Amino acid sequence: MATEAETPTPTLDELLDQERRLVLRSLDENGAVAIGLSILTAAMERDLPVTIEVRLRDRVVFRAARNGTDATNDQYVGGKARLVEKFGHATLYERLRYEAEGTTFEEATSLTFPEYAPHGGGFPLIVEGAGPVGVVIVSGLPQLEDHALVVECLARFTGAN
Repeated sequence: MATEAETPTPTLDELLDQERRLVLRSLDENGAVAIGLSILTAAMERDLPVTIEVRLRDRVVFRAARNGTDATNDQYVGGKARLVEKFGHATLYERLRYEAEGTTFEEATSLTFPEYAPHGGGFPLIVEGAGPVGVVIVSGLPQLEDHALVVECLARFTGAN
């Protein structure tokens, strides 16, 4: 995976396209755990210091924290999850959407950290015909890399290009 300096910032259209492409045919607890395990496997292979969480509906069904993470990552995970659950979009999309309007997420919504964390790494789990049913979160890397890891693993999981 590229470093933050090498990881290009996706456009708003690219982020929405990712959400359209990374749609699941169905999702239950076993599938949600499999998504978490796929991200954990990638993190272990690359020795990445990340906390990973997968929520399905209103339940945490997978959680793992690797060496190099701490309680701060737990705060980001919770804030990213709440943001995706409230708005239905990736955390990076919400952050960049407001920046494109010349403001910040916090200024525009009055929603602040740690309750909400508009930093890359939170992504909606969208089921075909049902819409968002959960969220997958990664915290521990620079935000563009958190986002890229989630997208990479979801693309592999869904078979999307």
